[in-house]
Amino acid sequence: MSSRRPDPLAQVSDFDIRLLRIFRSVVECGGFSAAESVLGIGRSAISQQMSDLEQRLGLRLCQRGRAGFSLTEEGREVYQSALQLLSALESFRTEVNGLHQHLRGELTIGLTDNLVTLPHMRITHALAQLKERGPDVQIQIRMIAPNEVEQGVLDGRLHVGVVPQASALSGLEYQPLYSERSLLYCAVGHPLFYVDDKQLDDERLNSQDAIAPTFRLPAEIQAHYQALNCTASASDREGMAFLILTGRFIGYLPDHYASLWVQQGRLRALKPNVRFYDLSLASVTRKGRRPHLVLESFLESLAATR
Repeated sequence: MSSRRPDPLAQVSDFDIRLLRIFRSVVECGGFSAAESVLGIGRSAISQQMSDLEQRLGLRLCQRGRAGFSLTEEGREVYQSALQLLSALESFRTEVNGLHQHLRGELTIGLTDNLVTLPHMRITHALAQLKERGPDVQIQIRMIAPNEVEQGVLDGRLHVGVVPQASALSGLEYQPLYSERSLLYCAVGHPLFYVDDKQLDDERLNSQDAIAPTFRLPAEIQAHYQALNCTASASDREGMAFLILTGRFIGYLPDHYASLWVQQGRLRALKPNVRFYDLSLASVTRKGRRPHLVLESFLESLAATR
């Protein structure tokens, strides 16, 4: 009579769910060390928890050591399954909470960088109203590149995001929030920093080393970058600011973000009356999403701050 090896997980316990949440954080942070501050526990404790999870699953989930952190093939599959499980648990919790009409649960937001300096602060005000209505709501903000925000909303890792509005992706809904103006800047030390605008013709400006963003933008805004000599690129606006502040590149930045450096005399806008563009920023949510009282309350507050 042959004996059948029992399944590693005959049932999923609360302990397993806790380990899977830790595993998700480790993967999204890119390793044990980076996850310490997010999880609030030390690296050795995280390592032990991961070993416990691997033992319970009977699978090797990740490689760790001097070569750095990386997922195994099985680890990638477990990560995707964990996302589905945790998302389903959160949906169950928020739907049950909705029966009590009391805001509890999580709100995970993905933001493109450097929105906090926008003068209207609609996101800040909406979050304040959400916490007033639901003091127990847990808010997680992830600052990531716009393309990753949209993907995160699509696959359920994020409830809502805020991104520059380009062509709409299938499966997502966009609601305009802001319009911000970007100007063309150079930093102190750049050859054009002290040149009068009257002496800056298009040929001279367009021949300078410039920076292009790698995130999606509307075609009419891409034309502004196509006119420049883009020899460098950045995935976000902070990366563009780093390069501009070297004094070796010119590039576009939102005026609200650049204003402090302008006041300090470190940045200067080049021909601001003609070298600018206006970009719409939008909130993004997944089409056909399941009821989520916390998310709907946040979106209501966001709409009310217009």
